[in-house]
Amino acid sequence: MIEIYTDGASSGNPGPGGYGVILRSGPHYKELSEGFRKTTNNRMELLAVIKGLEALHKPNQDVTIFSDSKYVIDAIEKRWVYSWLQKGFKDKKNKDLWLRYLEISKLHNVKFVWVRGHNGHPENERCDELAVAAGKRKDLLIDSVFEMEASKPGML
Repeated sequence: MIEIYTDGASSGNPGPGGYGVILRSGPHYKELSEGFRKTTNNRMELLAVIKGLEALHKPNQDVTIFSDSKYVIDAIEKRWVYSWLQKGFKDKKNKDLWLRYLEISKLHNVKFVWVRGHNGHPENERCDELAVAAGKRKDLLIDSVFEMEASKPGML
């Protein structure tokens, strides 16, 4: 069993942001984080889940993802994302990341657990620290899909 804890953050929405991930399985523990110069909180929440799953080396793993993001969990657990997919993500944001999630999630047996954010949950608090710190780094990455979409008239 693999546990993945995730969180995303942005300073401004959009603004600089980052994600934080903790992967834990038995004695194994790993932290991941990256920051982006212009993004949104929801993109970082979803990217954290994706990066956690992409970090797994073997397919067909039993994975529990702990997240404080109702956006991510509800879209998956209530199967909204599959309806969005059928409709080509018409009028939906983050198509690139949702498609990436759908591909990587096929490789594993994934379940989600919602945790209340900023409520003293140790791993959630640590992921929040990682995400916030990542968004403050000097070497921020470019979320090119988001910046391209945001530059289109009427998008933001």
